[in-house]
Amino acid sequence: MNLLPKNKEEFTKKEYWESFFKKRGNKAFEWYGEYPELCSDLHKYVRPNNKVLIVGCGNSTLGNDLYDVGYKTITNIDISHTVIKHMKKANEQKRPDMNFIQMDATNMSFDNEYFDAIIDKGTLDALMPNDKESTIIEIDKYLEEINRVLKNGGKYLCISLLQEHILIKLIDFFHNSSWLFKIIRCHEAENKAEDNNENVFPVFMVVCSKIQSKSTMIADIFLELNTQGTKAEKPDKVKDLISSIQQSSFLCSHLKNTTIKDDDVVSFEIFETNSSSPRYTAYVIDIPFERENFKYAAFIVPQGREAEWLFSTVEGRKQLAKMSHHNRLTVITMHRNQTYGSLDDIKIELNDIIKKLAPVDPPALIPFLSINSEVGERIIRYEGNSKFSGDYVIEDVKIDEVKYRRLYYLQTQLLIQSEARLKTVKPRRGNPKEIVDPLYLSCKHHLYMTLSILLGNKKESLAVIGLGGGGLCTFLHKFLPKTRIKVIDIDEDMLKIATEWFGFVKSEEVVVEILDGLIFLENSSKSDEKYDAILFDVDSKDSSIGMSCPPKQFLEDSTIDNVISSLTDTGIFVLNAVIRDKKIRRAIIQSLKKKFKLITCYKLDEDLNEIIVCFKEDVSTENILRKYKNCCVELNKFIKSNGLPRREWINVGYFMEKIGFE
Repeated sequence: MNLLPKNKEEFTKKEYWESFFKKRGNKAFEWYGEYPELCSDLHKYVRPNNKVLIVGCGNSTLGNDLYDVGYKTITNIDISHTVIKHMKKANEQKRPDMNFIQMDATNMSFDNEYFDAIIDKGTLDALMPNDKESTIIEIDKYLEEINRVLKNGGKYLCISLLQEHILIKLIDFFHNSSWLFKIIRCHEAENKAEDNNENVFPVFMVVCSKIQSKSTMIADIFLELNTQGTKAEKPDKVKDLISSIQQSSFLCSHLKNTTIKDDDVVSFEIFETNSSSPRYTAYVIDIPFERENFKYAAFIVPQGREAEWLFSTVEGRKQLAKMSHHNRLTVITMHRNQTYGSLDDIKIELNDIIKKLAPVDPPALIPFLSINSEVGERIIRYEGNSKFSGDYVIEDVKIDEVKYRRLYYLQTQLLIQSEARLKTVKPRRGNPKEIVDPLYLSCKHHLYMTLSILLGNKKESLAVIGLGGGGLCTFLHKFLPKTRIKVIDIDEDMLKIATEWFGFVKSEEVVVEILDGLIFLENSSKSDEKYDAILFDVDSKDSSIGMSCPPKQFLEDSTIDNVISSLTDTGIFVLNAVIRDKKIRRAIIQSLKKKFKLITCYKLDEDLNEIIVCFKEDVSTENILRKYKNCCVELNKFIKSNGLPRREWINVGYFMEKIGFE
């Protein structure tokens, strides 16, 4: 399986490589792999009876090892007179037929088409530290010499780290010459480095075959063991595939020896080979070191639970790591449109990936954690597209034997837009069927918005901006059956979703108008019809600011003025706000205080939502607190009478402690 960092913009290739090669200096770099790690690929393309040239041999033992297993016609060249002298002396007795010649690879003295195979182990990397014009001139000489001394049908094997400028040069030179081109990832070389607890970087063997080909194919790319290669017809695809491998390896190497800072988010998408759709997402979390904690584990999130706070937010995942007593935790979520086996199957599938994300000296057996032994159940019921929200999906999930229906916008896949609980009913005739439970409020903030409405002196007429799946309006109608509710939503698709999939029903008391909420408020401010409460429950599509609910236009002075004009004299304004930036919140509160007599706020513990209630009439805090308490009792009484579990009641004492005034 392949790892692809989701935060790949952090990797600036040139800066990384410049630092890498400065640290490397002139030292021999065994990490490229020695014969035992490279032989399985070398033997596929180089035959024992071939005339073999090893360019830039240095003091590598690669030629010695090939000679010892039967490759007797080997010539080694290097520009260094000293290393050639040393290698001759070291091998003259044991390997008398192997040649060592001091020679510049950019100006070789061999006859044309003399060799069957040429092996370059890190030489091109050393010759081409950059893509300056002077460097390119020398590399062109080198590759032209490779072309000249290699027989037709022969192979040039280049073992390289494949920096981008080197990869581009190889593609340009050999593809333009119509050679066959393959890229193979040298897994065994990387595995040895990993076993030795060294930094692991991807090693590639580029196999260029001097065979005239009219194919448009640039490369066959073999990045995983025991799989068919990926065919690439465009240079960009070749570069993207290699770059994704490099980026994930660089980050994994970095993770091995460092701790993730509090404000960093490290996440990977995990793909099956040759698939363009991610199969898993991995989030790596470090918490402040505690000696008594375990070192490292992975946590598999069952399908359908990835949107829960504990798994979908940075804060939640850190809390999960603390609860599991691990200093590092990798949280794994599954994707829709994928088929999964048992939990044990998933563990086997992910085992190698989890090792790559481990800190230094991980436990010999990395534990896998989960909520239970189930992988979860997810059934896609409908997929569509909204002109306002883009692609969306409606799916049913099963959690702890309870089924839920959810709406997701694919641009924010970890955020549940609407949720309904399903229950099975048995009609007098026919088979049992599943229906939406009209009394279930998936969004906890809807309960406190309902509570806020009770604070008003009158509850005859409400305006709700934002339909969603219709859960809030359905509950309001059940709770306040005589209240007229006008629901405003800009998206006609939302009404279709709510009625067809989430049990929303229009009636004489519940009316829906498809209209921009801002236009509705402007029209309403000029109308004689007034509302006892106006509720904003609408999300923002602009993720560039620290507020995801409501859109900023809904809090501009002109809009708030229209709200005030649309309310009765004793009306209230109820705002569901999700504000991450404290400065933005402060500015909003200050603006609202200029226009309303009193403001109360209640921040939910388990969500980012805050319910802000604004009173048009002048009321005392004592009166409001008394009303809040009475309203909690009234709402709990309704919840209890409808058989809802106690966990869905309002904790009156806790709520009264947390309610605040601005």
